[in-house]
Amino acid sequence: QVQLEESGGGLVEAGGSLTLSCTASRRAFSRLSMGWFRQAPGKEREFVAVVSRGGGTKYYAESVKGRFTISRDNAKNSVSLQMNSLKPEDTAVYYCASKSTILTYTPQQRHEFDSWGQGTQVTVSP
Repeated sequence: QVQLEESGGGLVEAGGSLTLSCTASRRAFSRLSMGWFRQAPGKEREFVAVVSRGGGTKYYAESVKGRFTISRDNAKNSVSLQMNSLKPEDTAVYYCASKSTILTYTPQQRHEFDSWGQGTQVTVSP
């Protein structure tokens, strides 16, 4: 089990930016695909972005493409989510997730991830 800890959430006005960070407590961090999900009140947890083990493959939800950027630093066991041009509909609790995968596969489905952080609140005001 990987322990994940998110940070960087907060309150921002529409059009603003935030950067979320997630640190993993595992030496073999480079064997993990890392993802971000979010859950708004009354809604299902949804996929936001994922980055492959080496950082070369990234996938994004259509709703965040062109605005959010996922990146990782394997030397620091961390993954980040840069969020620009934020909208009120981006308001949610954001979760970091991990999955140990083979080199050629990058998961995107919620059920594929087996370790989750506690979440960090992002609130975007109109």
